[in-house]
Amino acid sequence: MCAPTPGLRRVMVLLAAALVSASVAAGEGWRAEGVQYGQVGADVVLSCAGPPGRSGVEWRRDGAAALPEGCILRDGDLLLPQAALAAGGAYSCHDGTGQLLRSVSLRLGYLPGIPSVTCRASDYENFSCSWTPSVETFLPTRYITTYRKKLLMGDEKWSRTQSSQVGPCVQDPGRPRTCTVPKCEFWSSYRLNVTEVNPLGSSFRLLDVTMQAIIKPDPPEGLMVEPVPSAPRRLRVRWQYPASWPQEPHFQLKFRLQYRPVAHGSWSLVETVNLSEVITDAFSGLEHVVQVGAKDFLDAGNWSEWSAEARATPGPGLTVAPGDEATTDAGLESPAEEPSLAPNPEPIDRSDPMEKVAILISLGIFAFVILAVVLGIASTVCLRLRKPSKDETKKHDFLAAAVHMRALPKAQIL
Repeated sequence: MCAPTPGLRRVMVLLAAALVSASVAAGEGWRAEGVQYGQVGADVVLSCAGPPGRSGVEWRRDGAAALPEGCILRDGDLLLPQAALAAGGAYSCHDGTGQLLRSVSLRLGYLPGIPSVTCRASDYENFSCSWTPSVETFLPTRYITTYRKKLLMGDEKWSRTQSSQVGPCVQDPGRPRTCTVPKCEFWSSYRLNVTEVNPLGSSFRLLDVTMQAIIKPDPPEGLMVEPVPSAPRRLRVRWQYPASWPQEPHFQLKFRLQYRPVAHGSWSLVETVNLSEVITDAFSGLEHVVQVGAKDFLDAGNWSEWSAEARATPGPGLTVAPGDEATTDAGLESPAEEPSLAPNPEPIDRSDPMEKVAILISLGIFAFVILAVVLGIASTVCLRLRKPSKDETKKHDFLAAAVHMRALPKAQIL
């Protein structure tokens, strides 16, 4: 196993010291008159008042003489070997005359396990963390939550020089098992320490937190949906920023809108940076359900949960007289058009005209290249067909020589 780096070793030593101090303080806090804690599966000894080795002592549990199976009476003390969880209760010891010598409430349980911790930032100024215990201890439990801000100069280097760099993750009594780190820096990282403590010991979890990774806005608020007059297939949707998100020019949100007819299960999805949107492909006469979510404009973190539902029904269109056609909005659908009741899962086509021009230019260039290649291949084939072969050249030379020989006189040939 590799040895830890000196910086990391110092950090862990400091953390261990802090945990020991916390455990000691917590142990003192668990001390209560007449209460004794024990670990399930370990031997537990209950002592009776009076001098050691006192005889004639009787132990009772919950006022009855029946004691847990396997218990041993030794010199006036009661030994519970490998105590079971059910062995807890109110114990009392009495002398031979039945006089009460001591009473003690025995509470048995388990050591804390490592808690499971998750963190989330609903804005860029604070983040909160929640945790769940991994072991049900059956004992009173408290939590110690602190954080340390990480410097940007090294992955394993953590600031310990300024008191402002270290602080408590503030717990809210109204929200059990949650804490908040206030006044954070969006581009910084933090190390969170959640320590679970009970009368038997403690256990902790260290979690490195980056604000950009855990940002998750609250759902948008004030969602409203209403039909558009004279437009049988349109719905106008409005919403507002969540109240927990400070509206600053350099920290904005983008939104996504999902909608569908109530009778259908397929959603249509639209993304926008505006606080309103017009649905243009709704089904006339059918009630629609709409929800909206939010995310950091620069795509950091995660989408929020969906907002509460809002519902509306597109109204019927107006009947247009033949003479009024010129004054009718060309963008509105004709009332005579009967939309299909089948859901349209495809998102609305909101592509930029410049993007379409770029696509057409690219297709033209591609077609030109293909045409040039085809013409080149055709030219090569034609040239090869027109070039005479060696056999044909030899045959042509032989015939020319034969004709020349026949034309000469016989004497010359001889």
